Amino acid sequence: MTRLKASDLFALGFMTFALFLGAGNIIFPPGAGMAAGEQVWISALGFLVTGVGLPLLTIIALARVGGGMARLTAPLGRLAGSAFAVAVYLTVGPLFATPRTATVSFEMGIAPFTGTGGTPLLVYSLLYFAVVLYLALNPGQLIDRIGKVITPVLLVALLVLGGAALLLPAGDIGPATGAYQAAPFAQGFLQGYLTMDALGALVFGIVIATAIRDRGISEPGLVTRYSVVAALIAALGLSLVYLSLFYLGATSHGIAGEALNGVQILTTYVHHTFGKAGGLLLAVVITLACLTTAVGLLAACGEFFSELCSLPYRPVVLVFGVFSLLVSNQGLDQLISVSVPVLVGLYPLAIVLVGLCLLDRLWLSPRRVFVPVMAVALLFGLVDAIGAAGFEALVPGFFAHLPLAAQSLGWLVPVLITLAGAALLDRLQGRPQLQPA
Repeated sequence: MTRLKASDLFALGFMTFALFLGAGNIIFPPGAGMAAGEQVWISALGFLVTGVGLPLLTIIALARVGGGMARLTAPLGRLAGSAFAVAVYLTVGPLFATPRTATVSFEMGIAPFTGTGGTPLLVYSLLYFAVVLYLALNPGQLIDRIGKVITPVLLVALLVLGGAALLLPAGDIGPATGAYQAAPFAQGFLQGYLTMDALGALVFGIVIATAIRDRGISEPGLVTRYSVVAALIAALGLSLVYLSLFYLGATSHGIAGEALNGVQILTTYVHHTFGKAGGLLLAVVITLACLTTAVGLLAACGEFFSELCSLPYRPVVLVFGVFSLLVSNQGLDQLISVSVPVLVGLYPLAIVLVGLCLLDRLWLSPRRVFVPVMAVALLFGLVDAIGAAGFEALVPGFFAHLPLAAQSLGWLVPVLITLAGAALLDRLQGRPQLQPA
């Protein structure tokens, strides 16, 4: 029986870490840390729940069912499952997340040297997506190219940045501001949404499994085990990065108090601490982090849509790569403003789906439980998305008075009540009778 060597297993874990560590993972923690101030660690804990815990549980759920999202959504029925999968893949693929990797890496790593005009962004994005496509067109070599080559360089740069944040803070921890004063955990929880990692985990699961099988591992139990180990390595790395970036933001009030986002906070900090060399350090961290994530997302979308539409993998990847290139030239603020309502709408569905799958052994008929619970999650996800898009007037007032509605978690209690009722009915109806052949 073929097994992975220790070096290959660590490379797989590093690859998984690099796939997740992208644009949102770098730009949102410093901003949240600055806003959280003295509540930084409580807020960071909430961020870790959605930014690390949910992706880890998602990879475990995918590994347990032994396949991609199709098996995860099977109890919903083929049509509903496919619709959800398509929405997730498009969101973390060519519509939002993949273009965002190029835009963030440009604004943080390249724009300080070239300016923020449209021409430098276009030239950079052309070169960026050329490299992304080169790597994504050969998914069987991701462990060697990302896990063993790119990620070690990224880790060294991150150790320098994270070590500086902890050992050379720019100042004392500042005061909490805004909603972080009253609900720091909930705000951190919601900021974790913006990393897109729980949605990314739904699509990265198939990339990780493919990378393992390309190493000659065919036994399902080993594929599951190695996927979980890789996810644990990635979760540890991500946690350390997030905590250091939260602390960096919380201690940067004195030098970046007027910053509008995490990009400006990070840029100000590295120039304050490292001088001109800080720009180069930040460029390396951001470019490599975003590049590896873009490769994983593009490869995952290529595999999913090539199978769904019965098309060759490479043409699908090329089309999505070119489309992502075009979208990336719309600018970072535009991408973030459009993506937030979509993420707020999809995250309740993703959280509920993963939870139901992890508890699948409790259900006599998974479909009896999945369908009503996911339907309620969909309803509240749509309501939250409408509100996040700025159309609160269209949302009935009833939704605003639900428990946790002020923290954008109004879906939680209705989903739990529906789950309890569906689980009870599932038990009362007993196991479905097998139809005679």
